[in-house]
Amino acid sequence: MSISVLGGGAFGTALAIVLAKQGPVTLWARDPADMQTARQNTRRLPDCPFPDGLRVTGDLSEALQAQTILLALPLQKLRGFLRDHLEEWNGKAVVACCKGIEREGLVGPAQVIFEEAPEAKAAILTGPSFAADIARGLPTALTLAAHDGDVARRLQKQLSTPTLRLYRTTDTLGAELGGALKNVVAIACGTAMGMGLGESARAALMTRGYAEMQRMAVHYGAQAETLAGLSGFGDLTLTCTSAGSRNYRLGLSLGQEVDFDASITVEGAGTARAVAQLAQRDGLEMPITMAVARVLDKQIDVKAAVHGLLTRPLKEE
Repeated sequence: MSISVLGGGAFGTALAIVLAKQGPVTLWARDPADMQTARQNTRRLPDCPFPDGLRVTGDLSEALQAQTILLALPLQKLRGFLRDHLEEWNGKAVVACCKGIEREGLVGPAQVIFEEAPEAKAAILTGPSFAADIARGLPTALTLAAHDGDVARRLQKQLSTPTLRLYRTTDTLGAELGGALKNVVAIACGTAMGMGLGESARAALMTRGYAEMQRMAVHYGAQAETLAGLSGFGDLTLTCTSAGSRNYRLGLSLGQEVDFDASITVEGAGTARAVAQLAQRDGLEMPITMAVARVLDKQIDVKAAVHGLLTRPLKEE
């Protein structure tokens, strides 16, 4: 079945490259001229040439002809995009390739698709991955989640390649929350490293952050084992330990008290604020997330945030 990737950022481009090595793929971008000429995404993903099977277009109607559509768009813009093209999703497999908790509806990307395109076969692709690794054919494993097990199996087969290995699950909520919450923990870890607090502090934040991830996921009905897989623990490990992560780099800038490039999309920032709202509304204990949200909103500085975490009451693990 035909495949289109909507979104010409680094991740969308990488997915289009690896899938086009298996067969024809259409990549839609708002401004495709440079990619069409250079046959690579020189701005977002340099030195990763496009295979012959990859067609780049700026014509959205052309891209929407595919039966499997991967939405590699920023989460906070996903709902509006779906609403703008309501008639295009019916009967198609629509796969969210973004992570986070939406600030408008306080839900993840798969749920946004369920709400705005109920006739679509909704799914989410998530897990530990950097776009450059995928595009260069380095081994990568991701989670493919869909409520419908038959849809999950079909998409797993269609979207897996020799270097991109997909594991399937029907726990879309767990996959969403793992991919979203790990970004918040990554900001916290980057902040600690930027402040010079050391590797031990990072390990503590990762561990306690993972506890927060599981606490929230289980509270809302997700499966704990999903958080122990690629979309949770796996993604947490990658994102909290590499400067290739935008969320981690944002944290580094906060810890070093230097400006961060505002043009870079950092899903964890919006997610931290959305999760803080959920935690307050539903009485969930999420101290790391709350600290990150308060720092981002300039309600406290990073030193006060660290002091607040270190002076919390002692308790059993």
